[in-house]
Amino acid sequence: MAGNRAGCVSDSGLAPKLSIGLPVYNGERHLRECLDSLLGQSYDDFELIISDNASTDGTSEICRQYEAMDSRIVYIRQAENIGRVPNHNFLIEKARGSLFKWVAADDLYGRDLLKRCVEALDEHPEVVLAHTRSAIIDESGTVTEFVRYPVASDSARAPDRFYSMLFDGWGDDSYGVIRTEVIRRTPLHGSYHYADRTFSIELALHGPFYEVPDWLSFRREAPDRERSVRVRATYLDPRRASKIRHPVARLYGEYLFAYVFMVQRAPLSVAERRECYGHLVRWVGGRCGPVVRRVVRRESLRVPAEKAVWANPPQILLRDVVAGQDRRSLG
Repeated sequence: MAGNRAGCVSDSGLAPKLSIGLPVYNGERHLRECLDSLLGQSYDDFELIISDNASTDGTSEICRQYEAMDSRIVYIRQAENIGRVPNHNFLIEKARGSLFKWVAADDLYGRDLLKRCVEALDEHPEVVLAHTRSAIIDESGTVTEFVRYPVASDSARAPDRFYSMLFDGWGDDSYGVIRTEVIRRTPLHGSYHYADRTFSIELALHGPFYEVPDWLSFRREAPDRERSVRVRATYLDPRRASKIRHPVARLYGEYLFAYVFMVQRAPLSVAERRECYGHLVRWVGGRCGPVVRRVVRRESLRVPAEKAVWANPPQILLRDVVAGQDRRSLG
């Protein structure tokens, strides 16, 4: 665990360059590992803001212990559970850095992840988000999958990025290092059907992404399970539980119109905007039938989405790349 950083930038009264936002609810199982992987980063000009969503386990005690030992940590406890999405968005309100990154309490991060992403953003001012390759780990911290990034979010043209992110699959990028000003131009995270996907795509309309070609993000994924659209939306925001105020058709409708409005908001030329809307019309045309059938039949939504996996991945031991894991492997 990192010691108290009495001379760090945040103590001087100046804002750190990077704000890290950690939303957590009942995360005691893996929280210490996550915090150690962040506090052991080779890049250290950051603040770590933790928003505890009224946890009922030992999360609060762990956070207060780490806050007392490292002055980069700011711990905030919500008086009541406000829902996953509001808790995520709350962190943006508190961020002081010109760059921002969300992190998950059960994920792990390679020592050089922040350094490599910040360097990419410094070197490429047109880039709005930098992320690394990601891998899936199990409960024991063993790497089980290396996720391939299939979308052309690095294309120079916004319509090309938009097309690829609509048609080419799912990109694991929403937890990258992002320019804070760009995030604040968006409506932030929503809680409708696949709102996490629309958030990433809207960011890409503001500028290209950059993928650091190393596996430095290690995501702990719950076992596959079926969730209905409503259950997933309610998990994101408890207010979605009302069938009267939030029928399933509305959850799909908000998803669709999010694309329409993001193109309207984005800094695009008239020609680019027209091209994006053309891509959207073709995409919707291919999606309408399956979506209508799913709503009529009340079918569940498969979570997580299908991933493109590397055919010949490297061999990675977390103790070699993640701070704190060497001590755990010896213990």
